[in-house]
Amino acid sequence: MRKLLVAALMCPAFLAGCGDEPAGQQYGPNPDLAKPHRGVLPTMEISEPAGWGGQMPSVPQGYTIRAISTDLAIPRQTLVLPNGDILVAEGRGGAAPKLTPKDIIAGLIKAKGTSPVKGGNRLTLLRDADGDGIYEGRTVFADGLNAPYGLALVGSQLYVANQDALVRFDYRPGQVRASGAPVKVTDLPSLINHHWTKSLTASADGRFLYVGIGSNSNITERGLLAEQDRAMIWEVEAETGHHKPFATGLRNPTALATQPGTGQIWAAVNERDEIGPNLVPDYITAVREGGFYGWPYSYWGGQVDVRVRPQRPDKVAAALRPDYALGSHVAALGLSFSTPAMGARFADGVFVGEHGSWNRKPPVGYKVVFVPFRNGRPAGDPIDFVAGFWKDGKARGRPVGVTVDPRGALIVADDLSNCIWRITPTGHQGRSGAGAT
Repeated sequence: MRKLLVAALMCPAFLAGCGDEPAGQQYGPNPDLAKPHRGVLPTMEISEPAGWGGQMPSVPQGYTIRAISTDLAIPRQTLVLPNGDILVAEGRGGAAPKLTPKDIIAGLIKAKGTSPVKGGNRLTLLRDADGDGIYEGRTVFADGLNAPYGLALVGSQLYVANQDALVRFDYRPGQVRASGAPVKVTDLPSLINHHWTKSLTASADGRFLYVGIGSNSNITERGLLAEQDRAMIWEVEAETGHHKPFATGLRNPTALATQPGTGQIWAAVNERDEIGPNLVPDYITAVREGGFYGWPYSYWGGQVDVRVRPQRPDKVAAALRPDYALGSHVAALGLSFSTPAMGARFADGVFVGEHGSWNRKPPVGYKVVFVPFRNGRPAGDPIDFVAGFWKDGKARGRPVGVTVDPRGALIVADDLSNCIWRITPTGHQGRSGAGAT
C-alpha cells in the first residue's frame, strides 16, 4: 500500500490515466459528449491554496465586490433574511470509509486543495445595521449543529438541513440568536455519507420542503443497498415531516432553488467521475415530479454507463435529459435566481457557484457564472460573473453557495478563503432598510 501511495503522489502519468482529448463545447442544452475512457486513477490536478494577497475576485464592469465577513469556519450556504441579515451555514461533513487504495490516494490529493480550518457546525448571522453595505455585526445564531448546509425560511420557521437531519428553529425578525434548541423535522440518510451535503428549498406556498440527497458512491461501487433513499430529491411535508421521493437518479443534487413566479424546483447536480476529464457534464435542470435522471445507469439521458452492474435498459429508456450543461467537473454547489435589482444584463436567469475541479487538467470551475433565462428557461451561453478564484495554478478561493439579495446584491460563500463576498451594481453598496427591527 505504501509503495502504491508514493507512486501515485509522485507520478503524473499514474494520476492521469489516459491522455486528455479536446473538450468541445461543454455547456448548454446540447453539450459535446466525449468518448469515455478510464485510467488507473482519474486525471488529477489540485490547485495549491494561496491567499488573495490584497487582491479580489473580478466582476463585470459596473459591479463592485467586497468581502463582508472573513475568518469563518468553512462557510457553505447563505440565506438573506427579510430584514437584510445574512445567515451563514458553516461546517464540514462526511466520513465515508475508504474502500480501495484509489480512495485513499484520491482523498489525500483532494485534501491538498481544501481549507485546513475546522468546520464550525453553526449558523453565523451577519448584520448591516445602518444599510451602508458594511456588515459590522456578527453573532453565532446557533451552534452545536451537524455539518449544516441547506437553509430555508418559511414564515416564522427557519429550516436547516444538517448532514443527518432536517431541523427547524422558531424565528422572529431581528433576532440574533436562536431562542432554543432545534426541533427535528425528519432524519436524513447519513450512513456512510459519501456525498454529505443536504441542499434545501421550500415550495412557493411553504407546505413542502425539498431536500437534495447525494449518492454514497460514484457509480454504486458500495452496492445498491448503500444507495437506499439517496441520489434523489425528497419532498418533505413541513408540518409533519412525512417524506417521499420527488425525483430520482440525480447523483448529487448539491443546490436547489424555487423559481419565482412559477414555483418550479430547479437543481444543480454534480455528475459522475472516472470516465475522463470531459465527462460527465454537471448540470442545472428543472426537476420533474416523479422524474428519473439516469444515475447510475446512464448520463445525459440515454448515454449508458457500462461500468454499472447489473445493466438496466428499462431505466436508461426512462431517463430524462437535463436542461443545461455547465461543463464536466466544475462542481456546481450554488444556485440562485436573479432579480431586476441586479441590473438589466443579469436580471433574468440564475447564478451558479462552481466550486472547481480536482479531477481535470487543466482545472475548470472556480467561479460564479450567470446563466441567462428567457420565458422561464435557460437561453444563452453562461457568463462569468465572479472570477479570479483560480490563477497561475493556485486557488485563492472556492465558491460554494450563492444567494441573491432582492435589494440588489449577490452573496457568495467561499469555503477556501473562509469569507463571504458581496457583489453589487456600482453605486449601490448599501441597501434600503436596516438590519435591526
